[in-house]
Amino acid sequence: MYIVPIAWLYVALMMSVAEATNSNGTVLGAIVTFVLYGLLPMGLMLYIMGTPARKRALRARQELERAEFEAAAQQLADAPDAGAQAAADSVAPVRKEA
Repeated sequence: MYIVPIAWLYVALMMSVAEATNSNGTVLGAIVTFVLYGLLPMGLMLYIMGTPARKRALRARQELERAEFEAAAQQLADAPDAGAQAAADSVAPVRKEA
């Protein structure tokens, strides 16, 4: 999968070297050539080609989270009930003296 981007970057690097060593060329022109003909197109291509893998990873992470949530919900549903009554207040309410 990565052979085409590697080859493309090699060609772009050779174009940059030719630009830098040419009598009319500059190092800045070589850098611009490498970035515009090499890095940007390959970055875009690899990003687009990696979209299905990112979607699969996201879907797997969501499935895992849902399974964990369902297991926690099942665990709560299976927990024994503690009398199903609210806890009584241990301190008596304060009353006015008449």
